[in-house]
Amino acid sequence: MTKLSDVVLKIRSKNAGPFWLTIDIFCDSPEAFQQACKIADDTRVARALGASTEVLKRYEIADLNVLKFSLPRPEIQGTRFDRDMHGASFANLLSDLALE
Repeated sequence: MTKLSDVVLKIRSKNAGPFWLTIDIFCDSPEAFQQACKIADDTRVARALGASTEVLKRYEIADLNVLKFSLPRPEIQGTRFDRDMHGASFANLLSDLALE
């Protein structure tokens, strides 16, 4: 079974302000980009991140072989319930997505 982390160079997540997260998926070739786009469909990504597909924003940047997702943070950055001030741990949630 092919996992997203097997296909891409890097998966990175970070804050996009105190209310949003962004997740970047970097690929080293157009073929890897196409495969990553298939593996990381909106439904699987939303499920892995605990979000709904309605709030998930998807950007396919084929010229750069980059797939990007943005979504509201589950907790506002810096509140007492926020366990990841920088939003860096969300990338790990996508690493094990598999092509079904």
